Amino acid sequence: MSTPDLPPQMAHLLDVGARLHGATGADALLLLVDQRLDWPAVRARVDGLPMLVAADDEAHLEAAADHGLRPILLDVAGLPVHERLTQALLECVADELIAPEAQVVAVYSGFEAGTADSVSVLRLEEHLGQLTSRDLRNLETKVPLETLKIVVDLAVEIGREGREGKPVGTLFVVGDTRKVLQSSHATGFDPVRGYSRSERRLSDPRVREGIKEIAQLDGAFVVGPDCTVEGAARYIDASAESVSVAKGLGARHWAAAAITRRTKSVAVAVSETNGTVRIFQNGEVVLRIEPFRRAMKWKEFEYEPPSTAD
Repeated sequence: MSTPDLPPQMAHLLDVGARLHGATGADALLLLVDQRLDWPAVRARVDGLPMLVAADDEAHLEAAADHGLRPILLDVAGLPVHERLTQALLECVADELIAPEAQVVAVYSGFEAGTADSVSVLRLEEHLGQLTSRDLRNLETKVPLETLKIVVDLAVEIGREGREGKPVGTLFVVGDTRKVLQSSHATGFDPVRGYSRSERRLSDPRVREGIKEIAQLDGAFVVGPDCTVEGAARYIDASAESVSVAKGLGARHWAAAAITRRTKSVAVAVSETNGTVRIFQNGEVVLRIEPFRRAMKWKEFEYEPPSTAD
């Protein structure tokens, strides 16, 4: 099959991207593609700069590596371009192609599929370190948004900071508390047992600090809709027979998938390996957050209604 020539508009945007790379001191160029390209022509345009190419279709990346480009295969077909860019950057960080604090110049189709029409300078700590409230609101759950925010923030802090210089992995299961407790059992001593409800509420900064201290214990934290820790160090009994998780993820993530498949809870898992936080619902990962050095920022979704003609 013949490879089409490089479209003139893409060639121009790659030139712009290369100049921006030099002007901003960026760490890499990222090209988000949805077609086959002339890779030698792409390589020539960027003149030896570190180049990442991402696509949903493996065929679109064929032979890219042979020309010194770094291919990233995505699984986000049909999603908005912002989410595709985010996933591409997450994959690059996970594969250690770029650092979590990197700055990347991205060339992509922002308005019309198949036509490169946009160039952006993305600072990963800002681009990936912000979640909108809409991201959590999109989860089909009865757990209050503020509770989810607090638990996710706590999980990200644990993933980023660890404890006493050592990485820590842990699991929070939020909502559908009665069924979650029925589908789990205590692994031994429950460090929150005997405390009043006010002393177990994660909305209190002192309680959150206490949870960080015991997060390294085996088992999961069970958190109620009102942000109260109902149990700690609990072993998940739910069967993982009907779920699957990505290669390389361990028992904690299998447990998160299993309990959210059996119940209407949301699970927030912190990876001990790299601090990545994954949010599970209905047995699947629905959000992934990388452990950046700076604190995560919550950002309300901004919407401006169209103006009405007078």
